[in-house]
Amino acid sequence: MKRKQGFKMHKLGMITIGQAPRSDVAPIIERALEGRAELVQAGALDGLSLDYIQHHLSPSPGEYVLTSRLTTGESVVISREKIQPLLQDKITRLEEQGIRTILLLCTGVFPGLHTRSAFLIEPDHVLPPVLKAMSSGRRLGLIGPLEEQKNNLKLKFSPYGLNPEFAAASPYSGSEEEFLRAAGQFKNQADLIVLDCMGYTETHRELAAHYSGVPVVLSNALIGKLVSEMV
Repeated sequence: MKRKQGFKMHKLGMITIGQAPRSDVAPIIERALEGRAELVQAGALDGLSLDYIQHHLSPSPGEYVLTSRLTTGESVVISREKIQPLLQDKITRLEEQGIRTILLLCTGVFPGLHTRSAFLIEPDHVLPPVLKAMSSGRRLGLIGPLEEQKNNLKLKFSPYGLNPEFAAASPYSGSEEEFLRAAGQFKNQADLIVLDCMGYTETHRELAAHYSGVPVVLSNALIGKLVSEMV
């Protein structure tokens, strides 16, 4: 379809808890957008060195553990409590640029994030009810990045009556063998597998589906399809 002269393309803000641009995940979201919106990326850790991140933003005992990717390709383990102010600052800055829809590129839980009036899409609010409807009483398997995240990742599903089995394999630092081992834990143990991190790719989905023999949901692709209806 030919655009009318003077047509102004919508913008979708996408904020990673790591560093932008996310060359690994952005193509998945852009495919879902089908050219209807320009993707504007920002990262909570933009401009910060690996040394600074490791010394100032690593989790202390009892803090909510997250992991993400830097533009160098390195992975980092970070504290939600320590990065949330940085994340909120990026949200505010995107909204100040006039961006009306902002996607958080993380499936973790972030209480208190807000905008003035823009739509803020937080995957942890979207995925559990959608997966509840999709699984319909079937056995659910969950692959997340780190073993330390097991309880937090499972807890967000419990209000929806879901009690998924968990296996850990990082999309950033894990090997293909580790990922296949995680997927293999669900052979004959799950009817549906969820890749519960926005850093997994289509390659991870295909590997998990092939090795487990059951359908696999790629969280970022599912969220991308839903968000594409808002731009």
